[in-house]
Amino acid sequence: MQGEILIIGARGKTGSRLAVHLAGMGAPTRRAARTADRPGEVSFDWARPETFGTAFEGIHAAYLVAPTDRADHAEVMVPAIEQALKLGVRRFVLLSASSLEAGGPMMGAVHSVLREVAPEWCVLRPTWFMQNFSEQQHLPTIRDENAIYTAAGRGRVPFIDADDIAAAAAGALTAEYAPNTDVILTGPEPLSYDDVAERLSSRLVRTIHHVGMSYEDFMARLMGNGFDKVYAKALADMDEAISRGSEDRVTDGVQRLAGRSPRDFDAFVAENEAVWR
Repeated sequence: MQGEILIIGARGKTGSRLAVHLAGMGAPTRRAARTADRPGEVSFDWARPETFGTAFEGIHAAYLVAPTDRADHAEVMVPAIEQALKLGVRRFVLLSASSLEAGGPMMGAVHSVLREVAPEWCVLRPTWFMQNFSEQQHLPTIRDENAIYTAAGRGRVPFIDADDIAAAAAGALTAEYAPNTDVILTGPEPLSYDDVAERLSSRLVRTIHHVGMSYEDFMARLMGNGFDKVYAKALADMDEAISRGSEDRVTDGVQRLAGRSPRDFDAFVAENEAVWR
């Protein structure tokens, strides 16, 4: 595939790793961030249409990551996609989630739009990130409280490494022919949060507990940690779905797009154990 690739969210968990993969492939890239204060970056903000032109001009393919501070993704993302199409962008790879079907809330609404208007497209639907334990919400509670809080019950999740998502994105962006479909991305093994706590306990040689919470208590906890009500409800709904088995599956999505097997959870824990000390 020819042409420059735009990475929206180039400083994020998948975008930063995607930039490394594309550089290794020799693909020309343009990295976008809200505050473009690093060499090679362009300014881009979904809420500021005046940034769309500079970001998308001359771009062949774009990696789309939704804003994390709001849940009405279609409202801000569709105008940018329309502008990108006018500027000649042909391929779009959207980062969505395994729990979001086309036409559903949040990125699901954008998924349905891309399916209708994009000449070439792919929607990546990864399950929950392994990095949630090492970089995000579970890190401080594991490190400081020896606890993981969820409303997922005993439901199992095939946690995926962000680098596997980035590798899959690189494949979707650079393949000769676009996938023109959505692809569910998983790790190799479904684990409950009790299983995760056991794996961490074994590696760290101290007891990590999974604290199961009710839907209402979990939502209140999220709001207490700064999430607005809409976003907190969406996350609580996802945990409730996990408790019913919605994520208990393994796919070959990473192998299909990236040409490699996904990393397992034990390897992830071994590499990152220092962050929980």
